[in-house]
Amino acid sequence: MNPQPISLEEWRQIIAVPAVREAWGLEDDVKPSDFAGSVYAAKFDFFSGSPGYVGDLYILQGDALTGASPMVLRRADDSSLVVCNEEYE
Repeated sequence: MNPQPISLEEWRQIIAVPAVREAWGLEDDVKPSDFAGSVYAAKFDFFSGSPGYVGDLYILQGDALTGASPMVLRRADDSSLVVCNEEYE
């Protein structure tokens, strides 16, 4: 249940998610390493109760604590990342 490292390729996938781009106001030329240095993030190998989800789970939090919840992403059936929080969809 400990956090896992997030690879550079995973950061590329994270910043490609439209909700992430919108929430953080990312420009087209943002580098994955720049974004990684501006957010708190954790990746888990998640196993939920049955029936449930098994796979990568990412939690992203900006560098300011606001009333907004951290953004949670998981893998879809096609391996793309999707947002789990309704407030960000």
